[in-house]
Amino acid sequence: MEIKSSFFGEQTIDPSTIISFPNGIPGFEDQTRFKLFHQEGGNPLIFWLQSLDDESLIFSVAQPSMFNINYNFLLSDAEEATLGIEDTADALILIILLKDESDQPTVKGSIKSPLVINSAKKIGLQKVLTQVEQSITLTDVSNEINVSESA
Repeated sequence: MEIKSSFFGEQTIDPSTIISFPNGIPGFEDQTRFKLFHQEGGNPLIFWLQSLDDESLIFSVAQPSMFNINYNFLLSDAEEATLGIEDTADALILIILLKDESDQPTVKGSIKSPLVINSAKKIGLQKVLTQVEQSITLTDVSNEINVSESA
């Protein structure tokens, strides 16, 4: 399948790797189909969640464990039904990153609303947590990045 991205240009992807967000992502409820890309190499730090419905919409995301963040939360019955996770090993947790272009460039991660993805069924949602610190701030590290497809 061919897709267009304002960030990556034209890409050929395997349709079986498309992640469905049945309810969209808050603020982007009409965007329900995404593709996850990552840096080439052994242990990618940053991933990109590209909307397949809007080529200009892309989120930088990362696994919270890369920043020593460990989540412990329960899904509601509705969230469990949406995701259909049968094995906790299939749960992929990601945080959305934002680059702050102020005097000291930094990357901020929203830890209060992680993305939860069933990696086996390719279904995701954004979980809003009420008892977590708002965000973390990390020093920006600029590297040349090569992109490859992620399941």
